[in-house]
Amino acid sequence: MGRGILPKVRPMFSFCWKSRYSVGVRKMDQQHQAIMDGLNELHQEMMKGNRNDAVTPLINNLVSLARKHFAAEERLMASAGFPGLADHRAKHREVSRKVQEFIARHEKGDMAAYSQFMYFLRDWFTKHMENDDREYAPWLAEHGIR
Repeated sequence: MGRGILPKVRPMFSFCWKSRYSVGVRKMDQQHQAIMDGLNELHQEMMKGNRNDAVTPLINNLVSLARKHFAAEERLMASAGFPGLADHRAKHREVSRKVQEFIARHEKGDMAAYSQFMYFLRDWFTKHMENDDREYAPWLAEHGIR
């Protein structure tokens, strides 16, 4: 590395698409990437010190993206007769409930809620894509859904 050139440092909460997240269904992968982009944008605003007016629309957008994604994913699984749909749907409902709890805490001024929220989402989202979502990938592929 040359003098005066610093390596690019990725923020602690940066979500970056990796091939291991792919479920082999283009629409689902695109939605996962959009959610990652939304999480990165939210984190950038929060790191700038923007707490309310700037982040509320970003949080609302993320909630909307997640709801649409969960519904689309569940419709795909239902159309293919995926046997793990009920369990997968329950996981979606549980994370939605937890997100609403974090949002409520944030709205009440709980400053710790933000970092806990971001850690929780980073861990849940990546594990969900790598494990839970990959469970339906072979089934959908066998049923011609790509």
